Amino acid sequence: MLKDQFGRIHDYLRISLTDRCNYKCLYCLPQPEHLDDSIKGDCNSHGSDQMSTSEIISLAKIFICEGVKKIRITGGEPLVRKDASMIIRELGMTGTKLVLTTNGSRIHHFMDVFKEAGINSINVSLDTLNRDLFHKLTQRDDFIQVKNNIQLLLDHNFHVKINMVVMNGYNENELADFVEWTKEEPVHVRFIEFMPFPGNKWQPDRVIHAGEMLEIIARTHSEIIKLEDGVHDTTKKFQIKNYNGTFSIITTMSEPFCGGCNRLRLTSDGKMRNCLFSKTETDLLSALRSGEDVSLLIRSCLAGKHFQLGGNSGVSWGLEETSSHRRSMMGIGG
Repeated sequence: MLKDQFGRIHDYLRISLTDRCNYKCLYCLPQPEHLDDSIKGDCNSHGSDQMSTSEIISLAKIFICEGVKKIRITGGEPLVRKDASMIIRELGMTGTKLVLTTNGSRIHHFMDVFKEAGINSINVSLDTLNRDLFHKLTQRDDFIQVKNNIQLLLDHNFHVKINMVVMNGYNENELADFVEWTKEEPVHVRFIEFMPFPGNKWQPDRVIHAGEMLEIIARTHSEIIKLEDGVHDTTKKFQIKNYNGTFSIITTMSEPFCGGCNRLRLTSDGKMRNCLFSKTETDLLSALRSGEDVSLLIRSCLAGKHFQLGGNSGVSWGLEETSSHRRSMMGIGG
């Protein structure tokens, strides 16, 4: 069992398959070397600093032996990795609950793989229902493909969550449209407060806080029902009366939910982070390759976890860049 100094049990691991992506979303702002216009289909794993398929599986199994019961596959965009299918299938054979987060552009190529691996819940990042704005935010004209792929998942009875990063001046006027989407379709929309990371041009006036979001939604949807939240939930959940789907808000900026955190992260180059906002990370990949006790490193890393927001504080806490805190959102794996 993986327990931190505050008594929180950690049984949920997020594994980033790659720090590459075929999109250039504003709030990720990948480092220049990761902005590759050629990445529209598959991309190879990029060098010996990245985890191989077997290394991902080996580290995942160590975490599972330590008590991890749920694994989320992330990126970058995980489905651009050339061996993504093999990794997903092998993780599916570990017996842990397997889920995935994707930008939705390549879902149609992986439906059989998802089913074979036992994945039945997928998060799709989609920040607008407007094709032109989608193009502006991602630098790709893929809106129709992504929307069709979301419908494909729904048609095959997947549990579908839509992740929308709400940014003042960009897409806050679409909140009601996303909520209306939940009327007929069983989609679960998650509105995310814009979070600061090194290099993503975060500014306080771009943040729409949870209370403001609810006020905007209430202008067109009066019968908002508050749903029960679980102890490990990162969201505040709601539903419009008689609607099939739900919506929720991830309140990192206005109301951090760190008290019930059960999540650990493994970057594509094999670094363990005990918090999304951690200023330090532990190199598990080098330890695995040299035959060291990886389990000991995992427990040591977790022992250093702060209670809230990686120990950050102050107005610009998420923007501070140090030698060990310089990864973009895409580099961490979300």
